[in-house]
Amino acid sequence: MEFRFLPQVAAIVDYIWPIVGGAIAVIFVLIALIVVAKYGALWFRAYMSNAQVSLMSLIGMSLRQVNAQLIVEGKVMAMQAGIPGVTTRRLEAHYLAGGSVLSVVRAIIAAQRADIDLDFDRAAAIDLAGRDVVDAVQTSVHPKVIDCPDPRRSGAALLSAIAKNGVELKVRARVTVRTNLGQLIGGATEETVIARVGEGIITSIGSAQTHLEVMESPELISKAVLRRGLDAQTAFQIVSIDIADIDVGENIGARLRADQAEADVRVARAKAEERRAQALAFEQEMKARVAQNRAQVVLAEADVPVAMADAFRKGNMHVDGHGQS
Repeated sequence: MEFRFLPQVAAIVDYIWPIVGGAIAVIFVLIALIVVAKYGALWFRAYMSNAQVSLMSLIGMSLRQVNAQLIVEGKVMAMQAGIPGVTTRRLEAHYLAGGSVLSVVRAIIAAQRADIDLDFDRAAAIDLAGRDVVDAVQTSVHPKVIDCPDPRRSGAALLSAIAKNGVELKVRARVTVRTNLGQLIGGATEETVIARVGEGIITSIGSAQTHLEVMESPELISKAVLRRGLDAQTAFQIVSIDIADIDVGENIGARLRADQAEADVRVARAKAEERRAQALAFEQEMKARVAQNRAQVVLAEADVPVAMADAFRKGNMHVDGHGQS
């Protein structure tokens, strides 16, 4: 009895199976069409460029929320430039870390063309450190010039320094630097270079005997500053320091000497006034002593009649016929 319906079930299965199989085939075809429509052009571009990026890798990038077009573009650029070691996985990892894939690849290509040793790991580290890796490579190839002082940062157009003779010199320098890729990560920035160069210029001018020495040979400042090794622990290497402008300012020494002389005069006047006041006080004291002595004389003169009267009373004094006692 329990096998009575088997023929009917087999008939139903035979009827439905072609339909289900066709539906599954249609679904697979649709999926294939969608994949080809979405990734076909990208995969074909990678294939023609020998970038070795499979369709499964492209699908996996989408699942990992990675910009597949960006990765393929970077991989194609690297393969066309003949850069070794740039794999799809490394590009994806750098993208997921928040880096700029194309900037890193462009920087490596530029470094390779300029015969600069820069691998993918270092370029990626520079990029993740927040530095413009492309600009760093370009600056290594083509040094850039920075002003000292920089009016955009400090607001001052000239440095002020004073020679030993007290004359002020106002100087503007132009510093030519190239990027030091080995110290770009953790190295000091342009602000430090500008500050060190400014300090060196002020020190060099301050050690000059007269401002005329500096005016006669401005290159002495550049040589003295370069000898100080101001680019140590910075992201740059100083190529040259050139004095672009030098002007004579105030004679600070003369002004200070005049101020000192005026201060000395005030001190002398104060001391003279002090001595005058002491003299006046001494004069008044002498006048008071004279008055006191006069008063004592008057008192003594007043005691004479009393003493004479007392002498007469006691008979110690008498008057003769000539009126003498």
